Amino acid sequence: MMALEIACDTDVGMVRHENEDYLAINQGLGVAVLADGMGGYQAGEVASRLAVDTILSELQSRAPQVALADIHSSSGLCYASLLLQQAILHANQAIWQAACSQNHYHGMGTTVVAVWFYGEQLSIAHVGDSRLYRLRDNELKSLTKDHSVLQQLIDVGLIAEKQAWHAPNRNLITRALGVKEQVEVDLQEHKVHSNDLYLLCSDGLNDMLQDIDILNILNKKYSALEIANQLVALANQHGGKDNISVIVIKLQQTTRQTWWKRFLTWLSQ
Repeated sequence: MMALEIACDTDVGMVRHENEDYLAINQGLGVAVLADGMGGYQAGEVASRLAVDTILSELQSRAPQVALADIHSSSGLCYASLLLQQAILHANQAIWQAACSQNHYHGMGTTVVAVWFYGEQLSIAHVGDSRLYRLRDNELKSLTKDHSVLQQLIDVGLIAEKQAWHAPNRNLITRALGVKEQVEVDLQEHKVHSNDLYLLCSDGLNDMLQDIDILNILNKKYSALEIANQLVALANQHGGKDNISVIVIKLQQTTRQTWWKRFLTWLSQ
């Protein structure tokens, strides 16, 4: 079993007047969700909050009814991943219906990235360009791939990875919740390791900081909260051109012992 240390921070940044990011964690359930809203006046804020609240509510109500790590026969995925997918699809419907029924919400949408830790496994779901990074053995890796025009250009070889940092229109996304009646959700499953560190973030962080900047902070012997605060502060120092939101999750192996192991330890003393 893994123990989770989770902390988050969000900030309006140095340019925007409203914070359209929204995030939430349920440490007991092992769930973290982050969304970056978009739309007209306050609509982005509504979309991101509606997404996160809907997802968490769905997971909280459904989780007790399901063995999360069991494998669904036809999809080959754990039930936790399928619950995540279903919750996000319900969030998409909720945002779509709100946008259709109220003119001032027309066109609103949001990205989302969500993680669910259970046992020694992790389910990941995302739509849009909010990211999940993993730090393992001093290697920082983005586990999600942006749903963006820039990423499509990288995939077909029209832009090199090294040029992407300076590319124009790098924030044009190709997929979001609420902008269409149906949406495709990317799902992944991974085994977790003790001492892994995971970072969920809106693009307000990775647009301001390169991976080496993020890695330097994650490698420091800080608490999860100190890491979250430091990342947001550094993004603001680099311009803070957008809202900045982060969730930091540090893993540690728990040290539960069976009575038999405790007995053997006692005998050896």
